Amino acid sequence: MKQIGYELTGPIGSAATLGLVVLQADETLEQDFRQIFPDRDIAIYTSRIPSGDALNAETIAAMEAELTRGAQLLPRAARFDAVGYGCTSGTTLIGAEAVAQMLRQGVDTPVVTDPLTAALAALRALGARRLGLVTPYIDSIAGPVRDAFGAAGIDVCQTLSFGEEVEARVARISPQSIIEAARAAALGAEAVFLSCTNLRTLGCITALEAELGLPVLSSNQVLAWHMMQTTAITPRKDAPGRLFQSASLAG
Repeated sequence: MKQIGYELTGPIGSAATLGLVVLQADETLEQDFRQIFPDRDIAIYTSRIPSGDALNAETIAAMEAELTRGAQLLPRAARFDAVGYGCTSGTTLIGAEAVAQMLRQGVDTPVVTDPLTAALAALRALGARRLGLVTPYIDSIAGPVRDAFGAAGIDVCQTLSFGEEVEARVARISPQSIIEAARAAALGAEAVFLSCTNLRTLGCITALEAELGLPVLSSNQVLAWHMMQTTAITPRKDAPGRLFQSASLAG
């Protein structure tokens, strides 16, 4: 066999390289990212961690032990501009600082973020301090998420939850149900947050903002936005939400 010479190129993500650590049960996050990020010179690599079929305090605690391993499974040759952990409730119960520490043990990156940290940054950027919260979670998960916003100085005016524990059902909650919950949560609020990376919220945002006259944020939307803040990436022109219309706001 004759060997021949070859040339090497730069990385696939010449504009940016991003990593995601996603729950095994999540069916939504990657689909949303494809709709938000432009189709040009951006590499997005995903690793998954075991998450269980039910979302409760026990399954989230089990996830914690897998975070470093999940980050280690991202491509070692890639130089990551930012890495995101794709779980709002997991971040809340584990703690954002602990999540960041465990991810950094598995991957070298200057920026680690998560949906809770990103949501707080987005609310600051938009100047919103009164929040309507919609979650799919059972009370033992929804309560800590609400309290995490309160601890950060955000007044949660309304909290509505679907009370769902089965992850497969979360990804199938209808857009109309989400829209109706957001309407109720908006009472007295300056912004609405649709929590959970597995909840199919992205297609609801534009219509809700037009109806409510308020910014409407979702876990996947804010996570993408916050990762963009650390790079030169701009969103697709049709990326939904006031947040992306103000994409240059500092996070």
